[in-house]
Amino acid sequence: GLFVTDYFTRTPRKLSPFRSFASIELFHFHIPEDTVIAVWNLITFKEQGGTFGDQCPDRSITVYFRSGAPSVINPLHTHFPRDTAVPGSFALTLTWTLPNRTTGVFNVTSPLPGDWFLAAHLPKDEGKISVKGLYEECQYLFQPQLIVQRLVNIAVLYPGHVTEQSMAPHNRSCLYKVFVPSYTSRVLVEVLRCHGAEGCPLWLRVRAKAPPLHNSTALDCREHSPCQLALDLPFWQHWYYVLVEKHPGVLGTVSFQVTVQLTDCSRPSLARPPFLPSSASMNMPHSFGSAGGLALGDNPPPASPNATKNPVPVPMASPASERERCWPVRPTLRNELDTFSVHFYIFFGPNVSVPPDRPAVFVINLLPVLDSGGVLNLELRLNVSSLCGENVTVFGCLNHEVPLTSGDNASVTCETESLAGFLLSVNTTASLSRLRIPYPQTGSWYLSLRSLCATEHGFEPCTNVTAEVYLRAYLSPCINDCGIYGQCKLLRTNNYLYAACECKAGWNGWGCTDNAEAFSYGFQLLSTLLLCLSNVMFVPPVAIAVRSHYLLEAAVYIFTMFFSTFYHACDQPGIVVFCIMEYDVLQFCDFLGSLMSVWVTVIAMARLQPLVKQASVLYLLGAMLLSMALQMDRHGLWNLLGPSLFALGIMAIAWTARTIRRRHCYPPTWKRWAFYLCPGALIAAAAVLLYAFVETEENYFYIHSIWHLLIAGSVGFLLPPRAKPSGRLGPLPRRKGCGYQLCVNEQEELGLVDPAVASINSICTS
Repeated sequence: GLFVTDYFTRTPRKLSPFRSFASIELFHFHIPEDTVIAVWNLITFKEQGGTFGDQCPDRSITVYFRSGAPSVINPLHTHFPRDTAVPGSFALTLTWTLPNRTTGVFNVTSPLPGDWFLAAHLPKDEGKISVKGLYEECQYLFQPQLIVQRLVNIAVLYPGHVTEQSMAPHNRSCLYKVFVPSYTSRVLVEVLRCHGAEGCPLWLRVRAKAPPLHNSTALDCREHSPCQLALDLPFWQHWYYVLVEKHPGVLGTVSFQVTVQLTDCSRPSLARPPFLPSSASMNMPHSFGSAGGLALGDNPPPASPNATKNPVPVPMASPASERERCWPVRPTLRNELDTFSVHFYIFFGPNVSVPPDRPAVFVINLLPVLDSGGVLNLELRLNVSSLCGENVTVFGCLNHEVPLTSGDNASVTCETESLAGFLLSVNTTASLSRLRIPYPQTGSWYLSLRSLCATEHGFEPCTNVTAEVYLRAYLSPCINDCGIYGQCKLLRTNNYLYAACECKAGWNGWGCTDNAEAFSYGFQLLSTLLLCLSNVMFVPPVAIAVRSHYLLEAAVYIFTMFFSTFYHACDQPGIVVFCIMEYDVLQFCDFLGSLMSVWVTVIAMARLQPLVKQASVLYLLGAMLLSMALQMDRHGLWNLLGPSLFALGIMAIAWTARTIRRRHCYPPTWKRWAFYLCPGALIAAAAVLLYAFVETEENYFYIHSIWHLLIAGSVGFLLPPRAKPSGRLGPLPRRKGCGYQLCVNEQEELGLVDPAVASINSICTS
């Protein structure tokens, strides 16, 4: 046939270490119908500081693939919540082949059409808390590319119509497809009038949704006569692909006829007619290929001399067995409350009656793409009083795209050779059953309820007992809203929305229910008290500032102590949390107070008042600039270093001016340097080093508490003294006449800690 190649690519994205599904990068692709091969080219490269990251360490990258919905992954091997079904997915680990670049390839032969999702992440790291902008971070960028090759003009088979085919010696196979509408209970594919060099050297393979593979349902026509392949419980509203291929080594031309018969379970005594004039009669889509088949509304093509003019009769099952196989499907009403918050209401429900002689079937329709990013929840509750004392068990089978209503009424399985489902059961001892499916595949989900009675020989059909079951089905963003130790986050990748839990306080898992590494209540309480009470260390600097008449500085320290205490009380990951106002307000005030404390301390050390009039303008300027910087980037490195360096520059200029004017070093006393300035600077430097290089998520509670103690302690050492005028000397008489008076307070110039120690008087000269 004729092949067409399509190419799709996505923008490179930065990968993050795995902590929860909220930290992965999700990519969405769409594979068209009739695709025979899909090749993903997975490109990964390193960057550091805008250039190639040759010096970055090699970190493995894990990529997950799943059709229909995002992958439900568990790389940390945590426990899932109870009653949670975990769908499978493909996984691939990429290793580095070049210093700064690697490429991986993932091939899928005959992939399922529709939505495909890729999820990628880095391994979990040690959780180091790094200061933004301190050093160039290694970035790992991931870019997937998709190349698909699909067939065009695949021959379409019409139910009941015979198609003739002659396979030339150079051809190995012929591919057809047939559309299976709703309420089809059986598909029968048959090869007729097969003539070849060695009888009928053909293989017959059938597969739903995509062209057959080597392990698809197959039949050797050489060993079976007639060559018929029957499929029970086919997928509704999907294409089925029929592949007829030669045996290996067969030469010559092989001629045959192929026909398909569909059994309509809504009309058990009839098979589908050979030809219907409109697509509505068969629920067939309008995207038919025309080669080898009929265009809708056309008349059947004239038959060749060797063609069969009438439909081939197919042995039909008895009407009784068909009635056991097909039952009316009750729809549900969709009520959308919010994103991923959808309730499915049952007409004349929510209480459902399950008769003993037939199953009750319901359908839940999930919208394409839109509903696959949440959690499908199902709840069954048995009304024990309706059983009249009988030992009745109600089984529920939830299957995708086709209801499983087996003719064997005593069967309690929800699986067949080609169909897998989820089983629920309720009885008198366990009257409640739940099922959660994270990231469900979209389309139609069918729930079949059956009531069976337990006997000594197993389960048997009940007699004259109609069970009543409360049924609840709904779509939610996360499982139980992630509990009290998690936060349900709504995430977006391009135009696709999905939800995931982000756990805290050491809790893990898909619903934040795994407490293997959880923090105890005592540890949470201790951590909160450490972070809050460590701010009491600001009390001595406040007392020193008040005693030295630095009232503005004291007010800033009190502001910092107050908001730092309540910010950390509100910032805790566990349940020991206390918030007096919004979190964002507390965080802004805590950061502003911390930076203002550094600013006012360094400006006070500069002693600008004797040199610059109206030096208080700098305090107001600092507050405005710091507020602007915090609003721009609250976690940036220069928000801390910028104001600090600017204030230190002002202090250095002021000290240099005093040194030049007085012709000796300022401050002049070695005691001030040895006992106050040098220890204070060392303590502050140690605090900055701990904050920038030692702090991690695991040691945050005590390292950050030590940071509080060191910063507050350094302020007590660095804050300069304020000179007090001596009260033993009265004011000197002022000379009458012109002139000016210059007063020099030598005690202030010396920078002593306690002005009462020295008795040096102020000297005034005219």
